[in-house]
Amino acid sequence: MTAAETARNRAAFDRFHDATNSGSYDVIEKMIDEVVAPDVVFHAPVPMETTGAQALKQVWTVLLRAFPDLRVTAEDVLADGDKIVCRNTVTGTHGGEYRGMPATGKPVSYSEIFILRFAGGRVAEIWGVVDVLTQLRQLGALAA
Repeated sequence: MTAAETARNRAAFDRFHDATNSGSYDVIEKMIDEVVAPDVVFHAPVPMETTGAQALKQVWTVLLRAFPDLRVTAEDVLADGDKIVCRNTVTGTHGGEYRGMPATGKPVSYSEIFILRFAGGRVAEIWGVVDVLTQLRQLGALAA
């Protein structure tokens, strides 16, 4: 992979990351259409009935409904060849139904790490680890 291709992938990642912090599902959906392959493969549990880019759109629908002020802060971003690794801190306020729980109004702050593999300038594969345990504890769904 050339330095130009790595830079192109990083630019696509940055545009997508900016979209995720817009708070607008329409902006996020448009960006998914632009930078994610329709048949993107997830190597992480995605609790949805769909696959590919449609599953990613559904994930964002759920997240923005539950946490309308959701913010993803990229703490570390490493780009090497066709892969980008990002370590994020996610914050938000539980303002809507999430995992069967009605809104609590509680703030959350949790970590996640994602690896994205690009092919032809688009995200082709995603591996992810999200600290759901911390998230659910902060919402009061699990004992500390």
